[in-house]
Parts: sequence; C-alpha cells; structure tokens
Amino acid sequence: MHAIVIDKPGGPEELRWREVPDPQLGPGDVLIDVAASAVNRADILQRRGHYAPPQGASPYPGLECSGVVAEVGADVEGFRAGDRVCALLSGGGYAERVAVPWQQVMRVPEGVGLVEAAALPEVACTVWSNVFMTARLRRGETLLVHGGASGIGTLAVQLAKAFRSRVVVTAGSAEKIARCLELGADEGINYHDGDFSEKVQADVILDIVGGPYLMRNVRALKTGGRLVVIGMQGGSRGELDLGALLTRRASVHGTTLRARPVDEKGVIVRGVVENVWPLVDAGVVRPVIHSRVPMSEAAEAHRLLESGEHVGKILLVG
Repeated sequence: MHAIVIDKPGGPEELRWREVPDPQLGPGDVLIDVAASAVNRADILQRRGHYAPPQGASPYPGLECSGVVAEVGADVEGFRAGDRVCALLSGGGYAERVAVPWQQVMRVPEGVGLVEAAALPEVACTVWSNVFMTARLRRGETLLVHGGASGIGTLAVQLAKAFRSRVVVTAGSAEKIARCLELGADEGINYHDGDFSEKVQADVILDIVGGPYLMRNVRALKTGGRLVVIGMQGGSRGELDLGALLTRRASVHGTTLRARPVDEKGVIVRGVVENVWPLVDAGVVRPVIHSRVPMSEAAEAHRLLESGEHVGKILLVG
C-alpha cells in the first residue's frame, strides 16, 4: 500500500507519498480501506517533530478516516467486511489502509457521504468528550468556543445549539464570525479587537490557545464555570490568579485524546454514536468541509491549514 511518510521533522515538503508495508491486523482490529482522512493540528505538530505517535501506533500521520471494512480480526464485535465506517485513530490515516481497534470504529451516519464522513470522528469525539462529558454543558448555559471557525469549533457550535445552549465564538475575521453565526452561534468576538473576557461571561469555555489565554479565560467564567483546555497553539505557559479561580468556584481541565487507552476511547466513541450521530442523521449537525485535497498532495493540505484561511475541515481523499 501507499502512505504519507515523514522523512524528517520539518515543513510540508517532508511529507512523501510512498509504498510501505501493509498494516498488521490484530485479533481486535478492523482493517479499513481508506476513502479519506482529514488534517488536524496534531498532524502539523507530528510533522515538525513535536508530537510523536503513542507507543504501538502507526508512524504515519492521520487521526481519523472513513472507508470500507476490508477484514476484521477474530475478536471483533459488530463489524464485518463491506461495512461503511469512519474511525478515530491514534495515527495512520494518511494511507490506503489502516488497522484500528474495533472500539474506535463507527458506522457512517445516514445522509453523510463516505468521503465526507472523514471530517467527523476527531472533532465529534473531541467536542463530545470535552464539552459534554468533562465540562457537562447544560441546556441554557453559555459556551465560549475559541477558534469557532476551526473543524472543532464548527462542530462545537452546532452540537451545543442542538442541546439548547447559548454559543459565543472567537475568530480572527468578520468573515469567519459570519460563518459561525450561519452555523447557529449567538455571538462572535473578533480576537483582534481587545480582551474577549471583557465582552462575555461563560459557563463553559473550550480553549485551543493555551497559556496566553489562561487568565483571560478564568476572568470570562461565570460562578461555577468550567474551562477545558485542549490545545496550546499560543504556548504552554500562563499565569493563573488562584484567587480569581476560587472566588468563581470554577475549575480548569486539561485533556488530550490521542494517547488515551482504547477502552477510554471506546467509551467516548459510544457516546458519540448514541448522542451525536442521531443529530447528524437528522441533518441538525453536519460536517463543515473547506476543501478536498488528494492524499498524495498532503503537503498542500498542510500549507492550507497553517495559513489559517480555512473554515471547517480539510479532507485528504484517497
């Protein structure tokens, strides 16, 4: 088979489409003929040499895929050859085939095309696990989403609105804010126009920026608020005023998804299938896709993601 190989840490030019050995199918694995994958920030970090795959994971980038089941291991439950599926991966999505534990595999929702479904696993699992499982966003509460026009942001807006919450986003342009409002966001804040914490009070904050936003996020929390940090695009260090945290009776959670054990990922995946997929089936939640790029041209897709000009997901089509 062919896969995208990272020759050495560096720029997009280090991504090469090459022939590699087929993945090994374990007894609990599903082997998928990949129709599409999608580009995530973690792939950029891996390409630069800052985010190695977990032990035992595929060395090739790609944290999600869609495709058709080619073969199943002896211990697999609920899947068989020919099923149309999408999957949450620890790596290996930028390839013609990938083997993944069956607990991380989901059937493609009704009304979503096979290629389009590649835009869903990582963002759906990220939003469900962080906004709903960890922060326990409730009906009528306000969710602040940083990077509202990102793949995670566009899904978070739709899902929170489906659960009857108020949604505020930050984004870097009027055009991106407009797209978020079209998806259902109640308010948009341009992060170039001053301190967002002076403009919004939220019950839950989903943050991809990290250190530089830490204190501003705390100031933006209501009493009993929950801050969930899932990225460090702005840096890993920030100053925290514990007095401000305590007086708000607030909490700060830091989470990752990629390195979690299979059983934990399986719980998240089941939650997505039970709670998110029915909304996708009904057309209430849809993947937002910026562009589709041939997988062999993954370098161009990385350049596009790094430019920050996209809204939603960038797909790699096999």
